[in-house]
Amino acid sequence: MEKKLIELTINNIKVRAEEGMTILEAAKSVGIHIPTLCHMKDLFPTGACRICVVEVEKMRGLIPSCAFPVMEGMVVQSNTPRVKTARKTIVELLIENHPQDCLVCVRNKNCELQDLSEIYGVREHRYVGEKKDHAIDISSASMERDPAKCILCGRCVRTCNEIQKVGAIDFTNRGFSSNVTTPYNKGLNISDCILCGQCILVCPTAALREKSHAKEVANALIDKKKYAVVQIAPAVRASLGEEYNLPLGTNVTGQIITGLRRLGFRKVFDTNFAADLTIMEEGTELIKRIGKNSNLPMFTSCCPGWVKYIEQNHPELLHHVSTCKSPHEMEGAVLKTYYSQKMGIDPKDMFVVSIMPCTVKKFESDRPELAEEHIPDVDAVLTTRELVRLFKMSGIDFNDLPEDKFDDPLGESTGAASIFGMSGGVMVAALRTAYYKLAGEELKDIEFANLRSSEGIKEASINIKGTEINIAVVNGIGNVGPVIEEIKNGCSKYHFIEVMACPGGCINGGGQPIHQKTDKVRKRVSVLNEIDQKTTHRMSHENSGVMKLYDEFLTEPNSPKSHELLHTTYTDRKELLRKKN
Repeated sequence: MEKKLIELTINNIKVRAEEGMTILEAAKSVGIHIPTLCHMKDLFPTGACRICVVEVEKMRGLIPSCAFPVMEGMVVQSNTPRVKTARKTIVELLIENHPQDCLVCVRNKNCELQDLSEIYGVREHRYVGEKKDHAIDISSASMERDPAKCILCGRCVRTCNEIQKVGAIDFTNRGFSSNVTTPYNKGLNISDCILCGQCILVCPTAALREKSHAKEVANALIDKKKYAVVQIAPAVRASLGEEYNLPLGTNVTGQIITGLRRLGFRKVFDTNFAADLTIMEEGTELIKRIGKNSNLPMFTSCCPGWVKYIEQNHPELLHHVSTCKSPHEMEGAVLKTYYSQKMGIDPKDMFVVSIMPCTVKKFESDRPELAEEHIPDVDAVLTTRELVRLFKMSGIDFNDLPEDKFDDPLGESTGAASIFGMSGGVMVAALRTAYYKLAGEELKDIEFANLRSSEGIKEASINIKGTEINIAVVNGIGNVGPVIEEIKNGCSKYHFIEVMACPGGCINGGGQPIHQKTDKVRKRVSVLNEIDQKTTHRMSHENSGVMKLYDEFLTEPNSPKSHELLHTTYTDRKELLRKKN
């Protein structure tokens, strides 16, 4: 049923808008920009920040355009002196309760409050008074929380509660004492936070940010005793170019490799190699579980945010999670054993850095389960944003970098590995190889387009030699609830389930460039799909480097050696959190 069209006037422009649209949406439809701070697309408007106020004829007060519906014959002005004065006053009041440290702030030149200050010509301090004083929360291995920089827009709270449905942070107190914090104002490390970093992506200032490993990496690069190597996740190559104003959807793999070499890394490897390795291990594990009808359905274990979530909330279901390490941890383990032996390098001297689109990977690399004799598989994790800062600090002009190729033998990958960075990608890659292993022939339709959509829960079935395999893909941790409940109630029909904590998958990870739009995420996904489609070999079992690794070192998937190096165990964090609290 078509919605009724309403005619109104905005800034003397005749606008036809659908009934139910807000003034903000109607203005945007004709190219009129109205600034916002609290507004979040697809979530119920709150009208809390009042930055988006407009004048409406015959109404006394200013109206929040994000929360007010259009009406027939409405006359709106979004740029009158009264409106601009109101917005400027709001910005000035926010600034006066904000630390004056823009020059040393990680969000300098990428801050919405700074942008609004520039737009409305704030050039003096007119409202000097008492400021809030809060300690910075550095308790987490992945993220930092600086309440002094919080402007109470509520976007992080809504993301955590309404989208991710984790509920680790919320508003507390009222008036001047209002704050966004964890329960009982304790550290993130003992909250329900899964460190996904989605709150960082929506934060307009630096109240939330990743915990940087840049100094550790810089020190390792100048330490002559260290053999520093680096690996790149699939999603990074599809997004980093945005930080250099390259067209959305630009694949910058070759330039990143060159940039990393110029930073001083001895070798540059591809995490995609380990993604193929993961499929060999995880696919074999799935086949064994199906054969024994044991611990089904099996969950993927590639996303450390998801792993942390189930450890904290449903530890009784941990036996359903694949024991495979995530790809970058597998790559680190192989580098410090197989590769170090081939190269004659002491694992203690090797410094492995992972470039990830993810914040929780920092927490993951710090897990004691992912270290051998106190030597971690991965020594440091840099987000996409941190790598850009290192490039700029080192005087590397990224736009002029020539392309280079990954080092062997851990630089080879297939198309299946590239799609690991998007929701549904791990599942599609696993099905391609699982079918081959069970059926003894290649799968004809390897696309599974329905599993790569943006829906919250996607499902499919595949018949392999008379065995029906039911699969599901959970896109964003906020959608996992129904799947969990089905397993608990003993009525789950699935054999294999992929869960990614971040909506859209790693391509939309908490360590990616900030100020993300829906079209940006779609463009990033198109890069990974294009890499997959253009790669000669599109199935993980076709990776000759992985096959050589098995022949020379691991013997076969799920072998005792593979389990020793490539598999892990999990922790009941629900009990740990209970004791800490």
